[in-house]
Amino acid sequence: MITVGVGASAGVSAEDVLAAVDAVLPIGATGVRLATLAARAAEPGLRAAAADRGWQLVGHPAQELAQVSVPTPSRRVADAVGTASVAEAAALVHGGTLAVPKTVHGGVTVAVAVAVADPGIDLRHHGDAELAPGLVDLAVNVRADAPPGWLRAVLHAAVDASAAYPDPTPARSAVAAAHGRPVEEVLLTAGAAETFVLVARALQPRLAAVVHPSFTEPEAALRAAGHPVTRVVLPAGGWRLDPGLVPEDADLVVLGNPTNPTSVLHPAGVVAALARPGRVLVVDEAFADTVAGEPESLAGRRDLPGLLVVRSLTKTWGLAGLRVGYALGAAPLVARLAEQQPCWPVSTPALAALVACTSPGARAEADAAAGDLDRRRTVLLESLPPSVVVEGQPRSSFVLLRVPDGLRIREELRRRGWAVRRGDTFPGLTPDHLRVAVREPAVSRAFAAALTQVLDAGPTPEDTA
Repeated sequence: MITVGVGASAGVSAEDVLAAVDAVLPIGATGVRLATLAARAAEPGLRAAAADRGWQLVGHPAQELAQVSVPTPSRRVADAVGTASVAEAAALVHGGTLAVPKTVHGGVTVAVAVAVADPGIDLRHHGDAELAPGLVDLAVNVRADAPPGWLRAVLHAAVDASAAYPDPTPARSAVAAAHGRPVEEVLLTAGAAETFVLVARALQPRLAAVVHPSFTEPEAALRAAGHPVTRVVLPAGGWRLDPGLVPEDADLVVLGNPTNPTSVLHPAGVVAALARPGRVLVVDEAFADTVAGEPESLAGRRDLPGLLVVRSLTKTWGLAGLRVGYALGAAPLVARLAEQQPCWPVSTPALAALVACTSPGARAEADAAAGDLDRRRTVLLESLPPSVVVEGQPRSSFVLLRVPDGLRIREELRRRGWAVRRGDTFPGLTPDHLRVAVREPAVSRAFAAALTQVLDAGPTPEDTA
């Protein structure tokens, strides 16, 4: 994303604005946004210039711009408008690198900043990258004993019926009934991850805030679309959500509940407190059905402005390869996202899975599985060696661990046949963090024994050479 900060007087013309911007932008530049003082954002000339190029125009309050450190502040500008910089501060207010300092062209002042992602974090790294033949999979949070036989039969029948184009109507109705919502508030997707791409395509947030540590695809999708992103990293250890950490001016907020990778379940009331008019609140509930009774889910809340709840069938039903999920939100928001989808975005087998897995019987089976998961997680936690720190209060199908010399530990576990998820590709975590999936008790005890051996053995001569 390229942000052009603009300082101009009242009555500026669109022609003067575009001439100044064109003087500092490279030919053919894409992903451009204009930013200025809030009091100038309604100027017809600025609005016309942005509309002419199809650019977003955002305005920032003077007090916000006054907090931005700039190379060339001006006392005269501060006395006039309440901030020592308009063009440079508006270009830099949400991060990035100043590519062009303030430049005056025909009475219009412009500055250019270019957003840069953190080169040290691979947002596209996921647990499946840890796998290899012969390794016990504790890196991917998909239930190991799924899908069950009855669901396999449904999928086989759907494959036999796949000569026809997919009809989403029964699946959309089934999901709506399961959550007590009108069908217009249901968006069917090719996996929960598709929703994040649709959000990035359909919306033009002035500032997106992504709460971390969390699933990294939302931030990756937003950055790929050129949107400014602020990372809100929760306090280490407990990883509890504090709404006060989220910027007030964020008009798009994304978080998970329960959160991957911390396994922390935030209270529904705390999450709901982030909703407000003018803001889209995206709550990733891909793991909500791994908690018995789904006590903190917002899937049924129709009263919260801007709420979009994202769900998945991947985890509980073992359908990662099928790519099946859905989102729940107000009908106008759902319609905006649907406009970004191609025709027939969800396959016939995936639609059949949606119908089957949202039935009352299937939901009861999922709840029973969540109760069993609680018992399995307890076995894993009680089997871990005392030197391992369990982060937060895990409630989902995985736990976040902290071990000394984590990189060595992870590599040695791999040599011994165990794949665990590295933590350092989640913003806010370190190489000493490992995410471990909850499996059946025998597997968890064997893993804990292997981890104990690795920790007791210490580094090898090769490690210290």
